[in-house]
Amino acid sequence: MVRHLGLYLNITISSIQQCFVTGTGDNTPLPAKHHVAKDSPEMMSKLLDESGSGGDKTIRNVILAAVGVSVAAVTGYGVYKLVRQYLENTPPKQWRRVGELTDLHVYPIKSCGAIRLTQMDCSTIGPKLGLLRDRIFMVIQTDGTFITGRSHPKLVLVQPRFDDQYETMTLSAPGMMDIAVDVKRLFSVEPVKASVWGQTVTAVDCGEELARWLSRFLLSEDFGLRLVFYPLAHPTRPVREKNLIHINLTPRDSGALHDATSFMLVSEASVADVNARVDKPCSAVQYRPNFVVKGPGAFEEDDWKWIKIGETVYRNVKACTR
Repeated sequence: MVRHLGLYLNITISSIQQCFVTGTGDNTPLPAKHHVAKDSPEMMSKLLDESGSGGDKTIRNVILAAVGVSVAAVTGYGVYKLVRQYLENTPPKQWRRVGELTDLHVYPIKSCGAIRLTQMDCSTIGPKLGLLRDRIFMVIQTDGTFITGRSHPKLVLVQPRFDDQYETMTLSAPGMMDIAVDVKRLFSVEPVKASVWGQTVTAVDCGEELARWLSRFLLSEDFGLRLVFYPLAHPTRPVREKNLIHINLTPRDSGALHDATSFMLVSEASVADVNARVDKPCSAVQYRPNFVVKGPGAFEEDDWKWIKIGETVYRNVKACTR
């Protein structure tokens, strides 16, 4: 299954030649709540020993002492909850190799074509290389609401590409002349407001020429659609209400103009498994992941809590409904 990832350890270059995916999927069930009060010291010791925490003796001794002198069982359980929360939010120190990175993809415009890379930087708003960034542009209607390939299927035929300096984007589409976007110039344009899934975002309008080009291709009209750009270097949106059930998903993960998170991953085996059960097979890129990995069995990535590619650490925060 396609997985949404949250960036934990910031800004490291990933290379398709040298990066391996490693992960932890320790699914050992935690002790049931009604067992904790009875055997608090033992439960705490087991949690610390199996968590990959490296056996921090100071923390462990303080916790065990606190539990040992607790007058009420609820106190021991409270300490247990704090330790559990700490460990669940801390990446493991030991990793096991689970696969190899085979593809890196960036989608500069929501619902438009992918650009395949051999290396990229990882930032809190997603993958980037120079001014090429993931989901940094989107097509909007005149009221500021965005459109996607769900409602406008021809949008997926728009193919962006960047120059060698990663400063200028050129768009191609069937039956249309190519058109260029000076991305660097957009940072000096006065921002406006647009909307992603009902959430207001800061955006920069890319101008009349781009608006007319997109309107003609998608609507066969001279107006109706515009292209906007996200000029900020950090996420600004809260977690969408429908995603609040995913407790590990935070506003820091919301990316630029992404649906939910800054990064997505899928395995080749999962795609192959789905293709074996449908009439019209599709490629991994149709799920629009940033990372494609080989090695793990189908859907094994669902159980990875943490993922490490090179020296960059990601947290598995939710499944993608695609």
